[in-house]
Amino acid sequence: MVKSLVLHAVPGIPMVEPGDDIAELILDALAALGLTLQDGDVLVLAQKIVSKAEGRYAYLNEIEPSAEARELAERCEKDPRHMQVLLNESREVIRRRPGVVIVEHVLGYVHANAGIDRSNISSDDQNPRLLLLPENPDRSAASLRSAVLERTGVNVNVLINDSAGRAWRNGTLGFAIGTAGFEAVENRIGEQDLYGRPLEITEVAVADELAAAASFMMGQGDEALPLVIIRGAKLRESTAGSAALIRDREKDMFR
Repeated sequence: MVKSLVLHAVPGIPMVEPGDDIAELILDALAALGLTLQDGDVLVLAQKIVSKAEGRYAYLNEIEPSAEARELAERCEKDPRHMQVLLNESREVIRRRPGVVIVEHVLGYVHANAGIDRSNISSDDQNPRLLLLPENPDRSAASLRSAVLERTGVNVNVLINDSAGRAWRNGTLGFAIGTAGFEAVENRIGEQDLYGRPLEITEVAVADELAAAASFMMGQGDEALPLVIIRGAKLRESTAGSAALIRDREKDMFR
């Protein structure tokens, strides 16, 4: 049997503002292209448009940095107000060096700079702003999935992706921060390999693999392609969200 996976980067999503209905923006863009959704499709959204729609902005002129934020800013050559926002979004600072701070985000991810971003967002030079990760990406994904089902009758899967570097490889890649409708990590322990031997440790981060593929289509610069539709992925249904992707602290060799 020939297996295939088809990815469509969808143009026509406008610049998103707080309060925008993302489901409506997606369906309007698809209608303009003459595209329709099918059951089982995966909608992959860039984190930025979800955060923008949810108004997840921090305005630097409204931030009063603590002594800890000032010390961190001095060591890492950062704005103390920026470091205060980072601390507010983090459980723990894990690593630091000039230009970068690795933290455990309040959502559990080990992430550079708490996922806080200034790229591809408009900002007033008199009161610059930062864009934070969604407050609850799994909830955001589930809400979009429900909205699409209600308006179209189509049962899709939803994945919210972000980009990050890795401690052991160069370059960034996409990874999942929120999912709805499918099993983010497929446990294949006990299944057989080509020679009939049982798999002993194999768990597949399906959501991250799809996120990386979609991120390649989206690009990292001025492409303005924050939505990718993946068709053909054979996924296991689940309501569990993305929590299984986060490694337990005691098993995290980075720490």
